This record gives sequence, C-alpha cells and structure tokens, in this order.
Amino acid sequence: MPTLISTRFLLLVGESLPMRRALATSRSVLLHTSVNCMSQVEPHNGSLTLSSIGIQSDTEPRKRSKSNKVKPLSSPSETLKGKGKPFGINDKKKIVGVMKKQQIESAPFAANSFSELGLPRVLIERLEKEGFTVPTEVQSAAVPTILKNHDVIIQSYTGSGKTLAYLLPILSVVGPLRDKIPEGNGDGGESGKKLGIEAVIVAPSRELGMQIVREFEKVLGMDNRKVVQQLVGGANRTRQEEALKKNKPAIVVGTPGRIAELSAAGKLRTHGCQYLVLDEVDELLSFNFREDMHRILEHVGRRSGSDPNSDSGKAERQLIMVSATVPFSVVRAARSWGGDPLLVKAKKVVPLEAVSPSEPVNLSRSSLNSSHSPSMPSQAAVESLPPALKHYYCVTRLHHKVDTLRRCIHALDAKFVIAFMNHTKQLKDVVFKLEARGMKAAELHGDLGKLARSTTLKKFKNGEVRVLVTNELSARGLDVAECDLVVNLDLPTDSIHYAHRAGRTGRLGRNGTVLTICEEPEVFVVKKLQRQLGIPIASCDFAEGKLLVTEVEKTLSTSER
Repeated sequence: MPTLISTRFLLLVGESLPMRRALATSRSVLLHTSVNCMSQVEPHNGSLTLSSIGIQSDTEPRKRSKSNKVKPLSSPSETLKGKGKPFGINDKKKIVGVMKKQQIESAPFAANSFSELGLPRVLIERLEKEGFTVPTEVQSAAVPTILKNHDVIIQSYTGSGKTLAYLLPILSVVGPLRDKIPEGNGDGGESGKKLGIEAVIVAPSRELGMQIVREFEKVLGMDNRKVVQQLVGGANRTRQEEALKKNKPAIVVGTPGRIAELSAAGKLRTHGCQYLVLDEVDELLSFNFREDMHRILEHVGRRSGSDPNSDSGKAERQLIMVSATVPFSVVRAARSWGGDPLLVKAKKVVPLEAVSPSEPVNLSRSSLNSSHSPSMPSQAAVESLPPALKHYYCVTRLHHKVDTLRRCIHALDAKFVIAFMNHTKQLKDVVFKLEARGMKAAELHGDLGKLARSTTLKKFKNGEVRVLVTNELSARGLDVAECDLVVNLDLPTDSIHYAHRAGRTGRLGRNGTVLTICEEPEVFVVKKLQRQLGIPIASCDFAEGKLLVTEVEKTLSTSER
C-alpha cells in the first residue's frame, strides 16, 4: 500500500520539492489545528479572529458561480488547494479537512462597531441613524461569514439580533444601500439587476414575516420601502400580485404557503435569486410545510428545468438557515440543501462536520416523556434562552390562575406582559376576567384577521394594552423589546417551547421575568423542565403586593455536569 500511494504521489506532483513541502505543511496544519479550531473563544479575549487562535489562512473566499460542475484538474497545485480531485482516500480526507478549517474566514467575534464587519458606508450610516452602533456577538460572527458567500446555520438565543445578522449582509449586496460593485455574487453586475427577486426570506408565521419586513424597512428607510415586499398568507393575494408587478421588489419576505402559491402561478420568479433565508428553520421542517418548502427549495436560485435530485444549482444561491435551536434534522437539511455550510454561533464559527448525530444538539419534542438523560441539561437548549432572565413558578388552582397573573403583574410592576395559553378558545375568557379587574388586555391568535392582529400588536407596543394573551403563535416572531414579563398560564408542551416563549422577554440583553402558573399535579413537569434546561426555576407566591420566593431548587451546575 505505501508503494501504491507513493507512485500516485509521484505521478501527480513529480519530484517537485516545493510540492512536497506544501503537502507536509498541510498535514502539519491539520494536526495542530484539529483541536484549536473547535475551541470556543472566551468573552474576555476581546475582539478576536480565528487566525488569532491558531488558524492561518491564505485561501481566497469561495466564489459562488452559476455552475456547480467540477473543473478538470489542470495542475498539481490545484490538488493541494482542494480545487480538483485529490489523490488517495486518506489524503483526500486530510487535505479537505485542512482546507475547510482554513476556509472559515476571520470574524471579529466581539466587534465594537459595524464598520469592522465590512459593511458599505451608506448602510452603516443608516444603522447609526436608527440607533444601531455596536453589533451583537452573533452579528459579529455571522455578517463577515455570510459576506464571504458561505452557506450558514445561525444559532443564537431569542432576542440576540439574528434578523440583522442576515439582513445586513444581504443589503450589502442587494438594494440601494449595497456596494457599488458587489463582489462574488456571480450575477455579472448589470445582468444581476434584471434578475428581479434577489433574496427570498421564508418565515413560518405571518407575525414573524411582518416583523422581518419592519426590520428591513427600518434599515432601508421610508424612501426605499418598495425594495422589500411582504407575501404572507391571510392577506389579499391579488394586491400582492399587483405590488410585485408594479414595485418590482428585490427582496420578498413571506410564509411558505403564499410564496409557493405565487410561484406555482407564475407570479413570483425566483430562479435567479442569490439568497434564500429560512428563518425559524426548525419550524419550517415540520410536516405542515413540507409540500410548500419542497417547491421553494426547487425553484429559488435554481435554473428552470434543473434536476431537483442532482447537485446542480446548489451554488446558484446562498442558503442561510436561522433558529434559536438546531436539532439534528436541521443539520441534515443544511448538508442536503447547502454547499459546505458552517454553523455560526456567538464567538464561534465551525464546520458542520463538527456536529454529529450523537451530540445533544437539542431536546426533541418528546423529551418530556423520554427517559434519555433526564437529569442532564442540553447545552443547545440553554443557549437558546436569553441570559438575563429570572424564572419562577407558582402553584394554584385552575380557577385562580387569572387572579395569580394579576397579582404577579402588580407585584413586579410589569408594563408589557405576554401571557401564553395552549388553546385559542380560552383566550377570550382570560381577557374578559382581566378587563373586569381593571387591567387592559387583548387577545392575539391566528383566527383574527390581518388588520385586527396588526391593530392589537400596535396597541400593545404603544402601551395601550398591558397584557397580551396569546397562544403558541407568538412564541416565535413577536418582537416587543420592552416586554418585561412572560407568563405561562398553560404549561408549554416541551422545553423548546418553554425557551421560545421565554425569549419574548429579556431581549438584546435586557432583564426579564418568566412565571409559570401551574396546578399541584403539574409541578413535576416544571421540575423536569428545570433539569432539562439547566436553569433554576424558583417556587414563589404573592403576598402584600410582593413576590416571595418560597423555594429555590438546586440545578446541575457547570462543574457537576
């Protein structure tokens, strides 16, 4: 076997001494960086890059072209750069492994300003005008990585600024705030302007879709609102079609059903699209969206008539997947739909190969009824929670829950409260009881019309409504930065739903409180959530207008794990 490998080596690179040294260097880099590149950088290290922790790279950023065909080997040096077919199975794994690690471009994991992220000056000025001066950790990691044309999965806790993390690099290439000469988009400059839709953002709910549109409009400014078009279900389809035809937007944001519907009708052409963003991707993978997502993945960024079962067209679009939690189903989907995707977290950018099926990436939907490691917290679930939260639970009888909610609001002097329930039919009754006790409340659920939902949200954000009573609909996509209290009037179905509900408060580093109101037989579920999330959920009561902690449960500390 050594003789065979040596012969192949000589055939490809001859007796060239520099090539031997290059190979030796590649193997050396692999040995010395295989551990370091996976290390998470500690917060106190300041503004860091991957090169500062031992990864040196002279590799050019990946260019996304209209063709995904493998180029024929033209020189031995291309083999060592990972552009052609390497020799030998073992050497292939080693060299590809080195190159993937080297191709993780440098990211300022703790940037002090948006100017450090490589954004156009005009875009930075717009951000400053809207009060955005310092990027969050996930934005610092994600923006440069996306600008280098990598397919990515962005994972960070709710309220950490994930929307801006993909919005900014898209606006750097698409729309009026972009660089004058976009690099690496493969659209040929002027020809790119004729492609029509250049970015498609898919969201699982109307609320999240509308929130994303508002973020785009906030950065673009009122003069450029027509650059982005909202395509959500429940709205008038004819008007949406007319707006597409009249405004010719560069970016569309919508729900899977409406996007797929307009695409099938020939009203939405996305074959030349550069970006496909799947926000809350773990929800988009559910059975309810399967057919619509299949069409979207077939048509966005793929040439008409291309074989959906082939790899052709993968490189024609840049895939960005976003979620607070990343179960392994998302990892499998990213490997299938994207090209060498990277997992981007705060202070961390790693190849997707670093995530294995055996790693506890996330808790499953059935984890509350599972006996698999019930005492061990899931790191991914912990990371999905905002850091500055206090968690409590209060035991009471079913018919006293609303009164307990009212006493909690007064005790904490909470101004913006979101109360979650599991059944839509019960929302109206809770609102009625709160209003009867002099507390302004409103219900929000999917059965309301678009106008009614928009009006309710506007009143809540303006402070006209103090308590918003809703169902799981608002656990994702409802962004009210001022929300200071989340209450579970009904228990969430699992720890992931708890994390998403809790994420409605404590956003962008603010403080927040999460209270679960339960009956005595349900306490064991709260304690199981506590163990699975690795957080203390203290037992409390309310007396004389104050919150009294009656019991603090000890959870697994980091040293005990």
